[in-house]
Amino acid sequence: MKAMREAYGEALAELGKINPQVVTLDADVSGSTRSALFGQAFPDRFFNVGIAEGNMAAMAAGFALADKIPFINTFAFLMAVRATDPIRSLIAYNKLNVKVVGAYGGFSDSYDGGSHQAIEDVAIMRSLPNLKVIVPADEYAARASVTAVAEYIGPVYLRLSRAEVPPVYNAAHCPFSIGKGNVLAEGKNVTIIANGYMVHRAMEARKILLSEGIDAEVIDMHTIKPIDSELVIQSAAKTGAVVSVEEATVIGGLGSAVAEVLVENKPVPMELVGVKDVFGESGDYNELLAKHGLDTPSIVEAVRRVIAKK
Repeated sequence: MKAMREAYGEALAELGKINPQVVTLDADVSGSTRSALFGQAFPDRFFNVGIAEGNMAAMAAGFALADKIPFINTFAFLMAVRATDPIRSLIAYNKLNVKVVGAYGGFSDSYDGGSHQAIEDVAIMRSLPNLKVIVPADEYAARASVTAVAEYIGPVYLRLSRAEVPPVYNAAHCPFSIGKGNVLAEGKNVTIIANGYMVHRAMEARKILLSEGIDAEVIDMHTIKPIDSELVIQSAAKTGAVVSVEEATVIGGLGSAVAEVLVENKPVPMELVGVKDVFGESGDYNELLAKHGLDTPSIVEAVRRVIAKK
């Protein structure tokens, strides 16, 4: 089991060997984001801009206009707040080929507290036109996402966790296509749609639910924007109930995206598991997840509630 940020750093360095157009920028936290691995391998293509997140995004816009493929890196909360102006006005507005990477997503920066925990980043980035939003589930998906976003021409927000994540995929099997969700387990009674760290929790919940006679379909919706509407509608039609699970605010994130698809195409009972309009706090990572209803028992209980509404 490997931390997602470590897998990302290794994949970025490997990408640098293959594609000389790739450049990397970091806002003085490369040891944490692991973009330092790229910097060690390619010092002439690595730029530490200091604690100047907005400047970093603006510089990346310039690199993109010069036909480079810039990956910009900092903590997710800083990327979503301090760098949003140039991300919106320069990168997204002009559809520039910049890869915006937010590390330490959700509660994964647990002991640094609410000021450093990215709860609202997905909602902010999802609201920006032209910007794709991706949240991989484990180290293998993180590696695959680096390749996918590099091949895609246009702006992308890639959100990563600091935590070590139990693997959902493996080196031999990790399908990853932007805009296409992955069905990890088929079911008939309820659909659980999750992303990021919460995907393995959804799979844990499925095992418990099976013991109760509830057959849950589990979908890894790694791309929140554009969401795989066809898969959401198809699964909802089959199971008749949906639970979304995300390590982010339920306002404007994965749950909102799923609900928007369902209300227009296939209204079914739905429960949203996520952060309920609060900031985080300092503490043990798993204890924080449990407090905010993001542990396996909370997912199981949400499934029970939504099935009762059918």
